[in-house]
Amino acid sequence: MNTGASSGFAQDIDDLWDYQQPAESEARFRQALAQSAPRSEYYIELLTQIARAQGLQRNFVAAHATLDAAVELLTASYRRAPLRILLERGRLYNSDGDRAQARPFFLQAWEQAQAADEDFFAVDAAHMLGIVEPPDQQLMWNLRAMEMAEHSANPRTRRWLGSLYNNIGWSYHELGRDEEALVTFEKALTWRKEAGQSREIRIAHWCVGRILRALGRTEEALAVQRQLAEEWAATGTSDGYVDEELGECLLALHRPDEAAPHFTRAYELLSQDPWLVANEPHRLKRLATLGQSPPQN
Repeated sequence: MNTGASSGFAQDIDDLWDYQQPAESEARFRQALAQSAPRSEYYIELLTQIARAQGLQRNFVAAHATLDAAVELLTASYRRAPLRILLERGRLYNSDGDRAQARPFFLQAWEQAQAADEDFFAVDAAHMLGIVEPPDQQLMWNLRAMEMAEHSANPRTRRWLGSLYNNIGWSYHELGRDEEALVTFEKALTWRKEAGQSREIRIAHWCVGRILRALGRTEEALAVQRQLAEEWAATGTSDGYVDEELGECLLALHRPDEAAPHFTRAYELLSQDPWLVANEPHRLKRLATLGQSPPQN
């Protein structure tokens, strides 16, 4: 697979991303677009990332129109841009809740990336197939992506490993294989620590705590989430998912009065997430209910 000889521009594009701030990322891409040669491959790649940023803001009509404009600029000589278009088209459909429509785009990206010797994009496609495929096939795609990333000589491709370990952990959990999920999440945590990614370290640690609770190791899970709450507080922020887990742990330990404020805070924070509002309204309703009226055991 390609070890990065053709990925200089791609590296620059990836460095413009802050996935937690899609509107700000879109503005950076548009600034770079204004400084780029129209119809160049770099220009088209920037358009694909503008579309992705629009999708993360749930502006799906505008995002598809942006990709349509990118398609019109393609020429047969381009290698990366067609792959990015396929990947982002699939991501838009997936984010909009249509996995069946997304799947063919990821499959095309997987096949074409391998044929083009572009392992970074092949791993991306496999990792997305690990999201949109039925549960019994998700693990296979994630393991395939992991194997490719672990054996890649391309540092950018190896950067996928933290996300892949995370996804594999959730696949094991969904299959009821929580001991294997814990091992994988601990592997993800080790990888994130080695990479020095503070926010991602906290997310990986959260996943370890979540699976400890699933395994019935609730006191250990509670200790993990309390540590995370302290770490977030030290940054001057808080995290709704941590509060949710603190509430769940305390509820499992038959301490509903202590759990209720955490559920309330989790609802206040997580109800601001458009994706959760659109895709997990029952989860948010449960948080609101538990925060208002803690059950008595």
